[in-house]
Amino acid sequence: MSKSRSTTKSHDSFNQNVNEIHITNLLSDDLSIKNDPDYIKLYHDLKLWLSTVNTFNNEKDLQLDFYQNCLKKYDENIINKLKYTDGFKGTVFKALFEQLMPNFCLIDYYNSHLKSKTSDLDLEFLPFHIVTILELKIKLKDCNIRQLLHYLRIILDYSPSSRTYIIVLKFNKWKQNAITVAGGNGKGQQLNQLDWPGGIFMDKNKNIFIADNSNHRIVEWKYDATEGQIIAGGNNKGNRINQLRYPTDVIIDQHNHSIIIADYGNNRVIQWLNQKQKVLIENIDCFGLAMDKYGFLYVTDRDKHEVRRWKMGKYNNEGIVVAGGNEKGDQLNQLNFPTFIFVDEDQSVYVADDNNHRVMKWRKDAKEGKIVAGGNGKGENLNQLSKPEGVIVDDLGQIYVADRGNDRIMRWREGKEEGEIVVGGNGKGNQTNQLNSPVGISFDDEGNLYIADYFNHRIQKFELIS
Repeated sequence: MSKSRSTTKSHDSFNQNVNEIHITNLLSDDLSIKNDPDYIKLYHDLKLWLSTVNTFNNEKDLQLDFYQNCLKKYDENIINKLKYTDGFKGTVFKALFEQLMPNFCLIDYYNSHLKSKTSDLDLEFLPFHIVTILELKIKLKDCNIRQLLHYLRIILDYSPSSRTYIIVLKFNKWKQNAITVAGGNGKGQQLNQLDWPGGIFMDKNKNIFIADNSNHRIVEWKYDATEGQIIAGGNNKGNRINQLRYPTDVIIDQHNHSIIIADYGNNRVIQWLNQKQKVLIENIDCFGLAMDKYGFLYVTDRDKHEVRRWKMGKYNNEGIVVAGGNEKGDQLNQLNFPTFIFVDEDQSVYVADDNNHRVMKWRKDAKEGKIVAGGNGKGENLNQLSKPEGVIVDDLGQIYVADRGNDRIMRWREGKEEGEIVVGGNGKGNQTNQLNSPVGISFDDEGNLYIADYFNHRIQKFELIS
């Protein structure tokens, strides 16, 4: 995460700005909310907090206090009380801030009632992002509250013609020249080399677990290490219990810290724990893996054009189909050779639908999916993908796709017709600003972006711009 800029604004100037914020005594019309003790307490504490803003000497202190005494303190207590479309966390403040500020309207981001105005947005000025998914529209006096909102981790744009402030999310950017953090020493089987790396998994210590596909092994690269360690396979290509054959993906089961591998060439999902192996699922054309917060394991089956889910420890069955399963095709209830997957907090499954050149989102128990990236044929336009592979979704619901055929990483916001290039897209090559068939994709806890650069036999780190 980036740090807020320091400010030289005087105390008097600061107070002049925050004095423009007013509150009202209105309560919600929703009686179930109005009479809820948690809501009432939060409402009055927020009101009290707003009345004390002039006691702070600068925006940094204000932002810190706002987080500690408002957001953090009450977030979990109130979140399940208020239900809005899509259930996003940010909308909890809809019933609150509309009462606390005059002429205030809060719009759920995915309801699309309000379009962002970003033409004059000063991205160099703005902080990393707001912690919730929302868009705000505020009609205020023609006052300067930009710095205040900046330190509340909110982004401000202003339309002089309508005298309207539009507050939108700030979207992360990365340095365009990457650092090689694994491999990059040519194709090979030495410990400082990789051979067609596929899926990658990043742990909390920034250690990278890599499906080293054509070396038939899983390697772990410790943070800042110059070579990897073989933690699974590495005993030549084969189908013995201690061998792998073209592994495509790897994840770590956080419950027991075991390694789960899509052993693609052997049509099995296998678990390694303390150098002991166990086949979890057999006879499956497995490719991508994911595990949700409840411990359910998700696996793509390319041959059956579907994604299936298994309960932790209950692998002696066919699993439950959670995406596809209606033969190969391009309809909303079909997939065409799915590759990698991502599962969010709501157990929605995002599927890289490889031969349909799109990413699909299947909500839990849904009968069909929704196109959230691509879906306009194979191509290099901003509304297209070409053979998508790795997919990951951030806390803001933004979808990142390894657009393999276009040698770039794309970001899509759900509901948008086009994506944007975040890194790569500079032609196929091995320079620091180029990729050659990107496959796996991951983030560390600081927001840095990691890419398995398949034909360059390396893992690239694109640093987040602070």
